[in-house]
Amino acid sequence: MNAVAFRAAGVRFCGPAALVSVDAAPVEIDTEDDFALAEAMLGLSAPKPASAVPSGFKALVMDFDGVFTDDRVLVDQDGKEAVFASRSDGMGLGRLRKFTEIRMLILSKEPNPVVSARGRKLAIEVRQGIDDKLPELDRWLAEHGISRAETMYMGNDVNDLDCMKAVGFAVAPADARPEAKAVARHVTQAEGGRGALRELCEAIIEAEAAAR
Repeated sequence: MNAVAFRAAGVRFCGPAALVSVDAAPVEIDTEDDFALAEAMLGLSAPKPASAVPSGFKALVMDFDGVFTDDRVLVDQDGKEAVFASRSDGMGLGRLRKFTEIRMLILSKEPNPVVSARGRKLAIEVRQGIDDKLPELDRWLAEHGISRAETMYMGNDVNDLDCMKAVGFAVAPADARPEAKAVARHVTQAEGGRGALRELCEAIIEAEAAAR
């Protein structure tokens, strides 16, 4: 410490102090997980340069809640659940299938039939009710002869981190958890369930066209 300045000022911090409000949730660091979250939030405080979406990937694996949806759920008086999804995202996934040969998978922790219903609508394979995603991802990749390095993964929450760290290119929606955005190679401008998938699909199509 600067002892001379401290004695001259006669107060802590060598000068006046004041409380300043900031637009961020407080984080109390009591555990290693708290520290990791604080580091992730600090990493996001400055603009993170977006990596260009590369070409040459053989698989796109996507979480459901927070990627296909805006992470909300509607629950009626009988306990039935419904979610909001984007028609624009559906169009983007259809275009991705039309213009590329990328194989797609929805990999979700959510057991609700709405996940498989959306997968059927979009003609995308679904594996749901999966608590530990990385082993299931590896099984699916092995079945199709695809490596982790040849795979993109789009996730938004802490249960996606293992997969996001394992694959060749990880993507997060704009409103993903700080931990997910911290490990993502690319963060979309759009939010989950509100065009994030469409944005990614168009970027992949553009990258593939440029590589030809």
